Amino acid sequence: MPQWLCNQLIRAFRKKDRRQIKLLNECWFFYRNSPGESPDV
Repeated sequence: MPQWLCNQLIRAFRKKDRRQIKLLNECWFFYRNSPGESPDV
């Protein structure tokens, strides 16, 4: 998981911002499943 995404997820969990957590989660799955991308960066 990229560091910027990890940092944003931590921040969202601390604020209990469900909308942001859901958005970042969707971004992560899209990022992981996009063709040509390495799964662990």
